[in-house]
Amino acid sequence: MRSFNDTASGYTWDGLQLVISGIHPESGEAGLFGSTAYGYLHVDMLFVPESLRGSGLGSRLMQQAEQEAIRRGCHGAYLETFDFQAPGFYDRLGYSVFGRLDDTPSGHTRFFLRKLFA
Repeated sequence: MRSFNDTASGYTWDGLQLVISGIHPESGEAGLFGSTAYGYLHVDMLFVPESLRGSGLGSRLMQQAEQEAIRRGCHGAYLETFDFQAPGFYDRLGYSVFGRLDDTPSGHTRFFLRKLFA
């Protein structure tokens, strides 16, 4: 299947993991976990301690991940978030919604976002 996908897409699946982590001396760990494949970065998880939200740390982690993805040959990124998490944060970073699942979990919306790199 991977060989077929590589031929059909024109990309070779690299499946490289991407982990950016750090430890803040006062509040603990923060980090990003994702991977790159087929020309895209997938951000699986971004965590910033509540005490550091709004400090710019999350933006810096995303910027580092995007820069590494570009270095790896990616032309965009995608991720998902819930309405109770950070859709506004990702909007400010240039991500746009391309899909949504309403009532998942019940009473909430899951958003799928992407960003094309310039």
